[in-house]
Amino acid sequence: MMIFCLLLAAISSPVLTGEWKANVVKDLDVLVTSCVVVPCSFTHPNEKLPSSRLRGIWHRSTFRDQSIYREDQTQILENFRGRTRLLGHLGQNNCTLEMIDMKDHDNGPFCFRIELARTETDLSTNDKFSFVEDCVTFRMLPDPPKPTLIHPKTAIQGRPYTVTCSVTHTCPSYVPKLKWSTVTTDDVVTEVQKEFRFGYWEAQSILTFTPEEKDDHTEVTCTAEFNGGTTSNAVLNLYVKRTENYNHIIIPIVVAIVTAVIFGVFCIVMVKRYKRRIAELQSGDGSMWNRLSRMSRRTKNVYSKSSADQKVSKVRFPSPKSQPKSCNYQEDLDDGDDYMNTADLNVYGNI
Repeated sequence: MMIFCLLLAAISSPVLTGEWKANVVKDLDVLVTSCVVVPCSFTHPNEKLPSSRLRGIWHRSTFRDQSIYREDQTQILENFRGRTRLLGHLGQNNCTLEMIDMKDHDNGPFCFRIELARTETDLSTNDKFSFVEDCVTFRMLPDPPKPTLIHPKTAIQGRPYTVTCSVTHTCPSYVPKLKWSTVTTDDVVTEVQKEFRFGYWEAQSILTFTPEEKDDHTEVTCTAEFNGGTTSNAVLNLYVKRTENYNHIIIPIVVAIVTAVIFGVFCIVMVKRYKRRIAELQSGDGSMWNRLSRMSRRTKNVYSKSSADQKVSKVRFPSPKSQPKSCNYQEDLDDGDDYMNTADLNVYGNI
């Protein structure tokens, strides 16, 4: 009989089944005056329960009647009123708690408890489950954490340079604002928010810029502004490596090469034009060279012909001594006149 009663109690009472469990972060670093988000989830043996039947409560671990969160604000401790709220939906098994305006004595520990209403119309609660073994404790930080800068050791003039500023926090509802000391319109800033550990988040600001010679030995400051107004910063002393400038060598060489190329092209063009003109003069029918050659040949022909004519037209007169004497003087004269006339005709004819 006793065994039967125990089995019946185990089946009818969820408390004794031991299947109601909560998953709460154990401890968190919290900045005074800032905020904190406590990740929390729970499981139960029942089917999916509507949020209307669930009541979520956060309370001090040693005093269950000292609530820091309830739906009914009048049942919350006075110094926590207006500073706490549930971020999750109980119907989705999410019991995440947010607390703002943190005080230096808000260190906890704090535990979660859930109450189950009988029905959706009957809001009286009969089953209550307190997870006193899964509570959270805060380590209160009077000063904000400093940002961390990740960057190459040396920047090179004229080349893109990237600096990453990151800071850890425990309040994703109010992400710290990261600001750079010098940002121009040409700079690129990328914001990243990610959870890197249960209950801890990291805010990142990635700055990409192109350093110049004037930026050498200057400071780049990243400032983190947390919820509540507290700030912290990290400083980077920028060292810019100058790029070698060979303009004083390159420019004269380029000018000389260009001048030589232009002069060479000019010479080639002129030589081609000269050769083409010579060819035209040598091959043309009415060219000067042909005319001069023809004139030269004509002059030689005329000179040769004149010399020949002079040789042909020379008259030889007979010597009187070679002629026999005649007694008939008159007759001789007559003959001489005839001969003279004939010679005259020959001479005139040749001329």
